[in-house]
Amino acid sequence: MAATSESGLNVLQRETSSHGSSDEKAARVEVAEEEYEMEKPDISRPFPRDPGEMVETHQLTIRAIVVGCALGAVVGASNIYLGLKTGFTFGPQVRHPAIFGFAIIKPLSKALPESGLIGRLFGGPFGPKENCTVQSAATAAGGIGILFVSAVPAMYRLNLLSFLPKSDIGKLIALTACASFFGVFFVIPLRKYYIVKQKLTFPTPAATAVTIHALHNSRTGAVAARKKSLALLYAFIVAFCFKVVSGYAPGVLFDWHIGWTLYRIGFTSIIALDNYGWWIEFTPAFFGAGMLSGLNASWSFLGGSVLAWGIIAPSLIKNGLAVGQSISKDFPLVSYNALSFTDVADFTTSPSPRYWLLWPGILMMLLYSFTDLGMNSAFIITHLRNANIKLDPRVWFRRTPIAEGGVDEEDEDETPPEDRVPTLWWTVGLAASTVMCCAILATIFHMNVGEAILSLILGFVFSFVGVQSAGTTDINPVTAVAKASQLVFGGIAKGSHLAQAPAQTVNLTAGIIAAGSAAQSTDMTGDLKTGYLLRAKPRNQFVAQLCGAVVAMFLNVGLFILFTTASQCILYPPEDGNCTYQGPSISAWVAVAVAVTSPKLPIPSSSGYTAIGLGIFVVISVVVKHLWIPKKYWQYIPNWNAVGLAFVAPQIPFSIAMAIGSVFNYIWMKRNPASFDMYMFAVAAGMLAGEGLGGVLQALLAIAKVDGSLFGTAIGCPGFEFCG
Repeated sequence: MAATSESGLNVLQRETSSHGSSDEKAARVEVAEEEYEMEKPDISRPFPRDPGEMVETHQLTIRAIVVGCALGAVVGASNIYLGLKTGFTFGPQVRHPAIFGFAIIKPLSKALPESGLIGRLFGGPFGPKENCTVQSAATAAGGIGILFVSAVPAMYRLNLLSFLPKSDIGKLIALTACASFFGVFFVIPLRKYYIVKQKLTFPTPAATAVTIHALHNSRTGAVAARKKSLALLYAFIVAFCFKVVSGYAPGVLFDWHIGWTLYRIGFTSIIALDNYGWWIEFTPAFFGAGMLSGLNASWSFLGGSVLAWGIIAPSLIKNGLAVGQSISKDFPLVSYNALSFTDVADFTTSPSPRYWLLWPGILMMLLYSFTDLGMNSAFIITHLRNANIKLDPRVWFRRTPIAEGGVDEEDEDETPPEDRVPTLWWTVGLAASTVMCCAILATIFHMNVGEAILSLILGFVFSFVGVQSAGTTDINPVTAVAKASQLVFGGIAKGSHLAQAPAQTVNLTAGIIAAGSAAQSTDMTGDLKTGYLLRAKPRNQFVAQLCGAVVAMFLNVGLFILFTTASQCILYPPEDGNCTYQGPSISAWVAVAVAVTSPKLPIPSSSGYTAIGLGIFVVISVVVKHLWIPKKYWQYIPNWNAVGLAFVAPQIPFSIAMAIGSVFNYIWMKRNPASFDMYMFAVAAGMLAGEGLGGVLQALLAIAKVDGSLFGTAIGCPGFEFCG
């Protein structure tokens, strides 16, 4: 889910740093008039050049790559933590790498001399185009993590790889490299079509460009950057420290189990509140996620939680359609989250509410994504027909008239030809990455060449879906839409009469390649939009993206090993289904893989009928929305993807926190728009990154055996069992 709406494009700092003298007030008026011109920039073409704009001779620097990759690592760690918790991730194009990059490199550029080796590497002027390089490296380094909160751990749950990921380091790096590099190389033609020709909005990347432009404004940028950086830093420190400290007293500081507390003082029946997952969690990350996601997505998530875990789940238990599992000998504590059963028949005859709800949730998310795509298909097809895409490979290598010193009337790209990515670079890279993928998939994952190429083709097709959606709505539906690859390869496996385990291996491996490459290309295209607006050199961005992709390969594998070593229940949930990291996306990928490779669908009939009914309702509501409801009222129509996620993810405290965060954000925006414009994104991003890295430190403490489970307190936790 994306973090920024189109309204964010009009955000530029309206404050100034001076207070007092009449001269200062007059200066503020002049600055305000200058800023007003950029409040509503034209985001369909590069920003106009400022008269006093510095000439950046070095846009691709070692310092930009190093700082960008380091900041991308922060984004990647936060996303894996959040993704394992609820399935939510935020695109790596979020603006805090640009803000933090400015805060780190700008003082460095002034402190170090421009001469000498150190000066050439880390000194010299720092401008918006080099800041764009920081953002590009961060985007690539922080990307691809979505695979490690979905399809990759699904392979472990189905026992398709070794017992623990640390035994599969080579396989995981190779698999990540396939998706990562293939996605980076075919992004270049997407830039020409979606950014230059179609001029799609790309709200978050465009807002990032506006932010970078404002930060480097010679009169106001330094003040705004300092304010944003401090706000982000303070929010980060508070969230980080709170997350780490609360890990030693989670029942007191982090989770308030109201049902358990009321049960202990005599209200015995209220324990059901806790059994169904209704408690309060003081989570900075998901409060910040609500601020970024907005009212519609956040309250749709909460509404889905109420429907699934406040109405349907209790009804299932009451009518005997689902069963719970006792988790305490001394107290009436019951788990309704089991996803694995010793008897295969229990999947259909005695499921848990979570397993029963899994199928309506998955079908709602899939149908919502495909129907929304279908309603936009006429628009997509029309633009594809008008794109004038040349299918003759010889044309790709032919020098254009503008490159020969002439004028190409069909060329709308304002970037000088010498600054663009040469066709030879991306075509050779694409061919090499295709060969590499086929070799890796054939030798390590036992896919034939045809299946490997098909998975790459699906990734290319899904990238069109993802870029089109992200460019217009800021929502990347790739992970949901890419489940179509599981359906395709499920049919191929049955046609080839593969046994269930090999069929599941092919199914999930192909899904990883298709979803990963499409997600990577969607992120990279948005990043190129930022550079396009700032007039940065695409070839420099391309190099920065390649450097970031190399970092992402090793970073995400390392983080995945860290989290799964600290909490093995991510890969192998206990019978009661309780785990610190529920991994709802993992469950969804597992469920689809099992369903399309099993001789008989392991779905309870009542769950299947409910899924069909809700799915039909979702399709009708999306069609009605697009055909008959004015766009200004769309905000009142539920986001069915968020509703479906609530069915799949039994994480009610997160939906409550997001709903509260979105309301807080709305009130802040209405009451103090100037403060909101200046600080909102920085505060929200700081909370996300702070809790995410706090979770990384907690995982390290667990491995070192000095975490709260050994040295903390269980006060406030149900059954007096540690709940951190």
